Parts: sequence; structure tokens; C-alpha cells
Amino acid sequence: MRMLSAAAVVMLLTAPAYAQTPNINLMPEVTSRSPEEKEQDAIKEKAYKDSLRKIPDAKASSDPWGAVRSADAPKDSAKTAAPAKKSKTGSSSQ
Repeated sequence: MRMLSAAAVVMLLTAPAYAQTPNINLMPEVTSRSPEEKEQDAIKEKAYKDSLRKIPDAKASSDPWGAVRSADAPKDSAKTAAPAKKSKTGSSSQ
């Protein structure tokens, strides 16, 4: 009787978890395409490639701060300014 009740408890606990698993078909039916469908796909693919050719090339970079920066600005600001030492409280010790 104990084994029967233990099996019933296990079944009752695992049934909701089993119901939540997705139903995945690992072997979908193979669908063959008719010649008309293949022709339509070829037409769609050609139209897609033609539309991609119509997109103009990017000419300038999209740097929003490009006009603000000067060309002779130093590349590495760490070499020009020494970092301030901080104490344990976070204020600079100078």
C-alpha cells in the first residue's frame, strides 16, 4: 500500500510539470514546392535584390560630436593631466 501511495504522490507532483513542456515536432512534414511557387520566390528574390541596390551608400560618418571636437585635440588626456589622489573619504588630497 505504501508503494502505491508513493507512486500516486509522484504522479500527482509530476503531472503539472509535464503539462508545461512545449510540444515540439522534431520531424516536420516535408513540403515540396510547386514550379509556380518556385517562380514566385525567384521573382520576390529579384525584387528584393533590386531594392537593395537602390539604397544609397553612406557618405559621411554619423558622429554627432564631430563638429564640436577640434582636429588638434590630444588623443590621450591621461598623459597631460595627472590624476588626483583620493583619500578614504573620497575628497582629493591637495
